[in-house]
Amino acid sequence: MPTPEISTNDPSVPVTNHKPKPGKGPLALLVATRKGAFILHGGKSRRKWKLSDPIFLGQMVHHMIQDPREPQTILMGSRTGHLGPTVFRSNDFGKTWTEAQTPPAFPKAPEGKTGRVVDHVFWLTPGHATEAGVWWAGSSPQGLFRSEDAGNTWEGISGFNDHPMRDTWVGGLGDGTPDGAKMHSILIDPRDPNHMYIGMSGGGVFESTDRGADWKPLNKGCIADFLPTPDPEYGHDPHCVRLHPMKPDRLYQQNHCGIYRMDRDEGAWVRIGDNMPKEIGDIGFPMVLHPRDPETAWVFPMDGTTVWPRTSPDGKPAAYVTHNGGKKWKRLDRGLPGKHAWMTVKRQAMTSDSHKPIGIYFGTTNGEVWGSRTEGKKWKCLARNLPHVYAVEVAEHLK
Repeated sequence: MPTPEISTNDPSVPVTNHKPKPGKGPLALLVATRKGAFILHGGKSRRKWKLSDPIFLGQMVHHMIQDPREPQTILMGSRTGHLGPTVFRSNDFGKTWTEAQTPPAFPKAPEGKTGRVVDHVFWLTPGHATEAGVWWAGSSPQGLFRSEDAGNTWEGISGFNDHPMRDTWVGGLGDGTPDGAKMHSILIDPRDPNHMYIGMSGGGVFESTDRGADWKPLNKGCIADFLPTPDPEYGHDPHCVRLHPMKPDRLYQQNHCGIYRMDRDEGAWVRIGDNMPKEIGDIGFPMVLHPRDPETAWVFPMDGTTVWPRTSPDGKPAAYVTHNGGKKWKRLDRGLPGKHAWMTVKRQAMTSDSHKPIGIYFGTTNGEVWGSRTEGKKWKCLARNLPHVYAVEVAEHLK
């Protein structure tokens, strides 16, 4: 597929002529769990962390993320016992919350027919920097929604939700993805708000150049060894897809079948996970990019052998980093448990800040949050005994 037209003279050059300045101010971690949400306040030094009281204790919170255009604003995707799947907004950094007037939902099916029903709002993405109040949401099962009033009301994106190929792309209503099929990794090109990417488990990576009015698969080079055809046009299972803001034509993904990188003008994924240690493999969920270096990325592998236990390989957790676009990987386990640590990290549960050196953070399925002020060279547990962690996001530029 040809490289899309985008609003810059040369798509291969960075968006800016200089690296963004490192952050220096206080920050916090927004932690979404199976039984509510929490905020970890880390100050400027990132040495001491204070855990908040639970927010919506008992509710399933799949994602909680700051609005970079309005730093005091947070949106939360939650599944409540009495309201079902919904979105909450806080304009005072988590002190008070308001539920969306019209949460993301598929249209009601005609009588006598089976329709799609949103089980939970899985992923939230702030809109383009120039579009105040615009948000995007991905659901389970796979649906795409947009709000233009800061998350109060949501409308389905017909260009995907009603696309004649939609059911074929995602495998119909019988998708066997554990915990439900999901729309995730909604990425907005910083050069052009009309240029977008999405990831679907299952379905694959897709691209739109017209603000979601139409979509095309973007999976060339990515294998799908769980399908009859190992290199299909669609039907893949990306776990997490990332776009680098300084080089928006550089994409990375952690996939059900390995770690991949794409330079958009080449139009095909390259399996950089082949360079991971063979005894570890390249199966996992999260992918984190250095905010000022498109060649640097972190992953957190899990055991991807035949039974897929979804735990750290051999019970020895570690992150891995590359500084050259995936040609070489280095193990980062100093400070982490050396054995009998049977957990893993979900796709939204690993993130970074913008300080120098940057901080890397992750939450685990056994309810711990870990952080490193040294880009992963040394880890420290920041919180224990939380519920199963679904997502961790950094919030910066706080008052």
